[in-house]
Amino acid sequence: MTPQSPARSTAPAVYTERLGLSPWAWPAALAVVLIVGFEVLLGFDRMPAWIPFAVLVPLTVAGLIWFGRIRVTVTADELLVDDARLPLAVISDVVALDAAGKREALGVGAHPLAFVIQRPWIGPAVQVLLDDPADPTPFWVVSTRRPVELATALLAAKRDGSS
Repeated sequence: MTPQSPARSTAPAVYTERLGLSPWAWPAALAVVLIVGFEVLLGFDRMPAWIPFAVLVPLTVAGLIWFGRIRVTVTADELLVDDARLPLAVISDVVALDAAGKREALGVGAHPLAFVIQRPWIGPAVQVLLDDPADPTPFWVVSTRRPVELATALLAAKRDGSS
């Protein structure tokens, strides 16, 4: 018999957020593509001018979309971060972190078994403290643009689920 992963929750989302890139990243990436494309053209004078751009632009767009693919979702019974799932029953507390708090949580004194989904272009985060004797992971740190809203949604969903 092969192991099967449990089905995703079908409960409606209480909170959802996509950890996409900031809007300024797209024009900056386009500027880099233009510079690199023209540099390639300078090195290969017999190459048609459209080839470097036909290659670089789709690769850059695909890369930017891939970097912003992570979703954070809170349902009535679990926290979903990309493909990782955390039942709300094992959450003991949630702390909203600003950029400095995130740096401290992920700094030199960070626990090596912590689960981290960190995006450098997103300053704030939440720290989800766990109380699960079967799991050695002490906490999760998840980047978010709205840490107070995510922390509130997690605590409210946990409270509503335990009553």
